Amino acid sequence: MSMLEVIILSIIQGITEFLPISSSAHLILPSAIFGWEDQGIAFDVAVHVGTLLAVMLYFRQDIGQLTVGWVNSCRGKQSTYGTLAWMVIAATIPAGLAGLIFASAIETYLRSPWVIAITTLIFGSLLWYADATAKQHTVMEKMGWRQVLIIGVAQAISLIPGTSRSGITMTAGLMLGLDRASAARFSFLLSIPIIVLIGGYQASKLLKEPQAYDLPALAAGLGLSFISALICIHFSLKIISRMGMLPFVIYRLLLGAGLLVFLTFFH
Repeated sequence: MSMLEVIILSIIQGITEFLPISSSAHLILPSAIFGWEDQGIAFDVAVHVGTLLAVMLYFRQDIGQLTVGWVNSCRGKQSTYGTLAWMVIAATIPAGLAGLIFASAIETYLRSPWVIAITTLIFGSLLWYADATAKQHTVMEKMGWRQVLIIGVAQAISLIPGTSRSGITMTAGLMLGLDRASAARFSFLLSIPIIVLIGGYQASKLLKEPQAYDLPALAAGLGLSFISALICIHFSLKIISRMGMLPFVIYRLLLGAGLLVFLTFFH
């Protein structure tokens, strides 16, 4: 990878990991459009570590309360944050199981620009519908287990490229009555175990196939993805609270339509 590719892909990963516009789509597209070679597993691990550190830093207070609450719940002392910690764990299970069962098939058959274009349009439209019709009467701390499990199943669907993990979990949250801020916060908290699982899975592949790594490129990828993700989380929460999901919906619809035009006439 050239340093230009490292810079562009790292920033793309950091920005799109937490926006409802699909990070996997934006990482696949440069290769498809510009003919770039696959960035490799080591680089994927580096940028995922960067985004993981960013979300953990930004939500460090929530993570601390969730951790304390979870430990206390294991000792029989129940609390709101203890219950919420178990909810994060429960909502992660469907995606983890789906990844184990379908990861190979998805990698083989669904990582294509055509799939990305179609899912970008479909799930972008669903996000618009959810945001436009949302009742927004429930805060994150008052969620029920039914809501949590449905959001977890929705997160499993995000394994399909172009769906957007954050996008579909926010869509599900809004449809289930969460307010915008709560839907976004829960989606961001759900990203932590998912990124850990993805990073761990990719790291296990590296251990099976040891090789020489471009350490400067990996360090740059980690640092750039960390900085861009941290900035993205901060401003995306403000945008969602003030403007809703419409800016992201418009972007997704334009991106999906543009991809279909490109693939039809220029590819």
